[in-house]
Amino acid sequence: MSTPPAIWPGSDGQPISCREKVKVLVENHTEAAQVLRDAFEDAVLMGVDEAAMRAILAEIIATLPSPRRK
Repeated sequence: MSTPPAIWPGSDGQPISCREKVKVLVENHTEAAQVLRDAFEDAVLMGVDEAAMRAILAEIIATLPSPRRK
């Protein structure tokens, strides 16, 4: 499983240092990794090509809208 990054870069280039924020980011990373792993495993076990499923999951991430855009 993917491990959370040691440093979470902020939009200003500086690392996020607030412990509560880092705690939430790590929890979100862990949860997202588990959901993605489950979806990947289910798809492959149901016969979906592994490379195709990886591309499908990557597209989901790549097309997430930014919460900063109006």
